[in-house]
Amino acid sequence: MRITLAQTSPKLNRSNLEDLVSIIATCRNETDLIVFSELSLNGYMLQDKLYEDAWDIAELDILKDLSRDVDIVVGAAIKEGTDFTNSALYFSNGTLLSKHDKVYLPNYGMFEEARYFKAGNVFESFSSSHGKVSMVVCEDLWHVSVHKSLISENPDYIIALAASPARGFSDAGLEIEDKWYEIIKTLALECNAKLIFVNRVGFEDGLGFWGGSCIVNEEASIVYKLPRYEKVIKTFEI
Repeated sequence: MRITLAQTSPKLNRSNLEDLVSIIATCRNETDLIVFSELSLNGYMLQDKLYEDAWDIAELDILKDLSRDVDIVVGAAIKEGTDFTNSALYFSNGTLLSKHDKVYLPNYGMFEEARYFKAGNVFESFSSSHGKVSMVVCEDLWHVSVHKSLISENPDYIIALAASPARGFSDAGLEIEDKWYEIIKTLALECNAKLIFVNRVGFEDGLGFWGGSCIVNEEASIVYKLPRYEKVIKTFEI
C-alpha cells in the first residue's frame, strides 16, 4: 500500500480546496491514500471567519470525484444547519465513506475551539478497500478513554490529523514533538495498528506549526517521518 503524507501550510481562506485538488491530481496515480492535516481546507485560527468559510459537504463533490482514483482524507470545518464541526473526512470510490467529528475541543491558552465548534460524540471504525480504519483529530488522542475506545474497535489503520503549534523549545529538541510521538507510538502498540499522523506547518497569528508527520507501525516504531517546519508531500510504501 502506498500512502502520501501531505504536510501542507493551509491559508485562512477557501483557496485551500484549489490547492488540495492540485496536489491530489498530481499524486493520484502514484498512491493509494493521501492524507492531509486537521482543518487543511480552512486554516486553524478561524474564529468568526468560520461563519463565512465553513464548508457544506455538497461543496466538496470534487473530492468525491477525485476519490475514484485515490482514497483521500482531509480536515475541514463543516457546516450542518446552525452547527459547525471540526471534522476528518474520508473519501473513497466516489463517496464520502466516513466523517469523524472531533470530540475533545480544546478551550485553554491559545485554543478556542469549544467556543466555535460542536463536539462529536463517538469513536468508530469503518471498512475501506485497504482495511479497517479509525480516524481521530488532534486533542482526541490525548485522552485515555479514546485509546480504550479505539482498542475495542480493533482497526488496521488509525489516521490522526493534527494542527499542533510548536511549543516547549529546549536544547534537547521540541517538547511537544516528543509528547506527540510518545502518544501515537503507544496507541499504535495498544491497537496493534499502523498509525498515520499528519500535522500541518506554516504560521497563523503568531502560531508556528511544526509538522513532523509520520507513519508508525504496529510495534510502535516510526518507520517514515517528514521534517519539521517544511511543506512536504511525500509517498511511502508500507
